[in-house]
Amino acid sequence: MSYRAANNERKDIYSELPLIKNERLKFDGLTPFIPTYVKRSVTRSSDPAQAYASRVEGRQILLDNPARESKSKKAREEKRAERASERSRKASGILSKEEGRQKGLWKLRKEETKFHLFLPLHSLWLGYMSELLSLSSRPATTIGDPVVAMPSAAGIHAKLIKADFHGAIVTVRQSKNPCLVGLSGIVVHETENAFKVITRKDQLKLIPKSNSVFVFAVPLYATAALSPLSWSPSPCPTVLDLPHIEFELYGNHFCFRSAERAGRKFKHKETIEL
Repeated sequence: MSYRAANNERKDIYSELPLIKNERLKFDGLTPFIPTYVKRSVTRSSDPAQAYASRVEGRQILLDNPARESKSKKAREEKRAERASERSRKASGILSKEEGRQKGLWKLRKEETKFHLFLPLHSLWLGYMSELLSLSSRPATTIGDPVVAMPSAAGIHAKLIKADFHGAIVTVRQSKNPCLVGLSGIVVHETENAFKVITRKDQLKLIPKSNSVFVFAVPLYATAALSPLSWSPSPCPTVLDLPHIEFELYGNHFCFRSAERAGRKFKHKETIEL
């Protein structure tokens, strides 16, 4: 058997190896092949031994391109993983968004659209805000400047933008649709593009986020959430009846689901007037 050399000559593959610098290759433990070959033939630095010690010695070096998986195989594995996750979801009893819509889980009956029925939810949201923002307790006396009790604005904005607004009272301050201005209620469902609220007139309203500016309030002092045993039919105070801080919320910058905001990194954006 033979092979064609660089000079187009046919050579026997079993012939002896050519000499390198008039020396024949020696394969033994004292002079291993790889260090000797790298130091003599590959590196061009002034110190080949140092180059070998820093770049080659003790490392795994691929001498050939690894085999790539085919796109069809990768697609089959993705479909198999999707089917497995779908089976596990159905086994655990979790409904998808489409199944929940078909069964009417997000629809309220007429007798359920009552403002006072969602006041306990609002009370839970007040306790959630008090814990999230680490609000201070209300002093025993009212003497003093309330500004001292206000939390740091730098930390409160980053927390509010990722907070859950189910149970908050939001009010439309500006909107391209003049019919929505002044509409206020407790948020019972938040989607990517809208707030669903219950108004004080016991009406269920769907307010789009885009092209709207909302205002909501958080308590100035820590508020304990009511326990289920203490809930009563009598109206309980809302955040508007307590010392509070108001914030504006620009809907165009807030078109995300509640779960997506928790892990999202928001960047500073200039305010866009409507």
